[in-house]
Amino acid sequence: MTRSPLSGLPARAGKDVAKYLLEDEDAVVVVRRHWAVLLEPTAKFLPVFLLGGWLLVLDPENRVTSSAGLVVAVAAIAYYVLRVAEWWMRHFIVSRRRVLLTSGVVVRTVTLLPLGRITDLTWKETLLGQVLGYGTFQFESAGQGNALAEITFLPHADRLYRQVSSLLFGSDFGGGAAASGDDEGNPEPSTPPDLPPRRPWPSGRQDTEPIPRLPRG
Repeated sequence: MTRSPLSGLPARAGKDVAKYLLEDEDAVVVVRRHWAVLLEPTAKFLPVFLLGGWLLVLDPENRVTSSAGLVVAVAAIAYYVLRVAEWWMRHFIVSRRRVLLTSGVVVRTVTLLPLGRITDLTWKETLLGQVLGYGTFQFESAGQGNALAEITFLPHADRLYRQVSSLLFGSDFGGGAAASGDDEGNPEPSTPPDLPPRRPWPSGRQDTEPIPRLPRG
């Protein structure tokens, strides 16, 4: 069976959902990290790029400064393009069974955590996060540590927190996947029904008196 395409998802997000979720697994949350994650790379990129541009035009006849400026500018551009591509390719996906984080440009990596193993969820917002609308998820899981213990720069703070909390501990999305079923969110097998009461003997006798011994011949 082929999953029907999800409406409203960007092409890259739709590819991740189709590729990494099971055929009978529906995505409830699919988001890219907030654009604010690019503030730090931008702050690092601009000064270096401007320095390279300045060296490039400082003395066009000087091959040393021109070559150095060109190398610095190209390196700065390559660094920034790589960081933007990483932001574009990374998606936070939550289904009714598990949490996934896809990342990587050349080598794709998928990190997952079953909902059944999550014991607590913490949402943090800095002052800048409250202004721009992003925050951090912290997942606590049973057993050993998990690779999704902290996910930063998640957008749509209040809405995303309510959706994930409902999946984990509420009943809005099927009764709380973390509260029932196995580690993968599959329902536990039902217990066999009770056996019907034993019917009485035709004679109406229901005691357990021993059968008297037959006389020896």
